[in-house]
Amino acid sequence: MTFFSRRILNRKPKSVAAERDTIFKRLDPSSTEAAERVEQTRLMMASCAVCPRECGAARLEGEIGTCRSDADLRVASWHLHHGEEPYISGSQGSGTIFLTGCSLRCQYCQNHSISQNSGGQVMNTQELSSLMLDLQDSGAHNINFVSPTHHAPQLLDAILTARRDGLAIPIVWNTSGYERVELLRLLDGVVDIYLADMRYGEDRNGRALSKVRDYWTVNRKAIKEMHRQVGDLALDAHGIAERGLAIRHLVLPSDLSRSRTIFEFLATEVSPATMVNVMSQYYPAYAASDDPRLNRRVTRDEFTDAVNAARNAGLTRLDVQGMI
Repeated sequence: MTFFSRRILNRKPKSVAAERDTIFKRLDPSSTEAAERVEQTRLMMASCAVCPRECGAARLEGEIGTCRSDADLRVASWHLHHGEEPYISGSQGSGTIFLTGCSLRCQYCQNHSISQNSGGQVMNTQELSSLMLDLQDSGAHNINFVSPTHHAPQLLDAILTARRDGLAIPIVWNTSGYERVELLRLLDGVVDIYLADMRYGEDRNGRALSKVRDYWTVNRKAIKEMHRQVGDLALDAHGIAERGLAIRHLVLPSDLSRSRTIFEFLATEVSPATMVNVMSQYYPAYAASDDPRLNRRVTRDEFTDAVNAARNAGLTRLDVQGMI
């Protein structure tokens, strides 16, 4: 039987509070700039260019994009989530809001019932803003949007509305990492914590397994922009994330994720102090059981090799969800 444990390896602990305070300034939600950004993102849906697919769907007129979404924001579920990373869930839970649809088509998606359909509850700006405030009142450490990219225009409007109405806890952008830099720049000063996937260290496997032609090319640029905005992950006195970038990397069978390439990129081109969650819990979900490349779990040796690759690359803050 396989068991799972978790260890956070911080070989060179350091305070990043000073750096954080100099690089991040929260956008005034009542400013003219805030209103202009909301309109800019909304217009991206006219001939859709919200995500890097740039599918051109007329979402403002009701056309469905590749993400299976029109201009309506659809929420699958929300709750205080205690199963995220310890620096996200903490002791009181993360105010997690799961959104329907996705810009990727991962064959092994563990949330396929949500990501690969267009169901969910339609919410307007005020309803979503009120939901965020309710989660804050329930004790949430943060507001955690799961698969937010394709709903970014509606989310930006709702976040700024909630800020004006008293939302004070951090915003977590829990993303596949397939993001346009042009969109991310409109979130600068709005998103406090980027919790981003790095799935593949080459474009070829992104095409084969997630049906996007340029995942690695896009992902690297997006991660650099996220880090430019928020810096390394900063924790409060209780170990809860306040601001910064954290990476999730799911180790795939036969190194389809090209882990070493990802870790070397992070250590040399982003920051060796990037918090990286190396995850071993892959299993053949959704359509993976029909693909011989994906129809098995990761072995202990494969996972150990990935963790060693992260250490050898020089990464100093590893959140290891490992096999024992």
